Amino acid sequence: MPAMPPLYDMLWQLFGQQRHVWKDVRHLKTFLWMVVGVIEEMTVHLTAWAPYVRSRATQAASTVRRFGRWLHNPRIEVGPIWAAYMRQVLQGWTGRVYLALDTTSLWGKFCWIRVSLCYRGRGIPLAWRVVRHGSVRVSFAVYQEVLQQAAQAIPDHLEVVLLADRGFCDLALLRFLRDTLHWHWRIRLKGSFLVYKPGRGWRQVRRFTPPVGHALYWHHVYVGQEQFGPVHLAVARPVDGTAYWYVVSDEPTGPHTLDEYGLRPHIEENILDDKSNGFQVESSYLESATALERLGLVLAAATLVLVLQGVQVVAAGKRRWVDPHWMRGESYLKIGRKYLMRVLYHGGEILRRLILPPGEDPEPARASKRCAKPKPHEFITSWEYVY
Repeated sequence: MPAMPPLYDMLWQLFGQQRHVWKDVRHLKTFLWMVVGVIEEMTVHLTAWAPYVRSRATQAASTVRRFGRWLHNPRIEVGPIWAAYMRQVLQGWTGRVYLALDTTSLWGKFCWIRVSLCYRGRGIPLAWRVVRHGSVRVSFAVYQEVLQQAAQAIPDHLEVVLLADRGFCDLALLRFLRDTLHWHWRIRLKGSFLVYKPGRGWRQVRRFTPPVGHALYWHHVYVGQEQFGPVHLAVARPVDGTAYWYVVSDEPTGPHTLDEYGLRPHIEENILDDKSNGFQVESSYLESATALERLGLVLAAATLVLVLQGVQVVAAGKRRWVDPHWMRGESYLKIGRKYLMRVLYHGGEILRRLILPPGEDPEPARASKRCAKPKPHEFITSWEYVY
């Protein structure tokens, strides 16, 4: 058989090192061909992937059936496989990592629950679950498994801070994070949530109404009718005056709390990449929750590879080979894909190691100076600490 295409060879070097996590090496090979198809086509049409596969099959229908069998194969256990790869990716990190929890709907039939690593403007998928559910609101009992899977994907020496929006302000979650996972958290509260301050009594969090551009940082308070705590609260109203921020934290709050919670939208960009702005996952029309979870493994791998390649391109000073903006105007994912497409046609150095560089983004994305986004605390002009 002739040599494999460069993109497949690259993926084999990246993911083949952990082939022991697969129960059958043939599952790994099919997986890599599916990732090739996603990167080449940027869509989740199994028929669109078939032309890129090099195998003994001569009919496209045979290759499509091969993909279908893979998606419905119960021997492919998504959680342990992806956890092994992410532990490898994060092995050189130290200190803290920020994870975001969110949900999205597929066709109004399925709820896709996910935890992503916040990294330089994008979420890198860590763990996910798809359930047949018509709403994006799910109970703690449903998404608890996703958090446990995410914990398996994080090396033990790293501290974790979980970020979540108002739909997850559940005392069962806070107790689980504190007592079982031993994670920190920054979670936005609903306005109706009860807050108790010793000596000041109970009040709904919506009764804290700082002026525009002002923030209050309450320390050692208790939340909920069960008086869970002590916890800490940040209440802020940005200068744009759009909405109040009520963020509960297990650690003392301050302007940094708003910046940390401001990383949560990274997972929304990850969701957008999987849907309308990227891989078009809803074009798959799969009717099985478990098949969608395995498809998520393919999309997670494609996301990771493209982000890693984009980071490498920027670090090597080659960004402007594929990004026409004077400053970085595109995500690492899009830069990575454009660079890979250039390499396939013109040659060049491609990704060789499945390692994610830690640290702050050296070149945040912005199409112009006017498009530069300030940090969340910069929307606050004054604040007050309440002990």
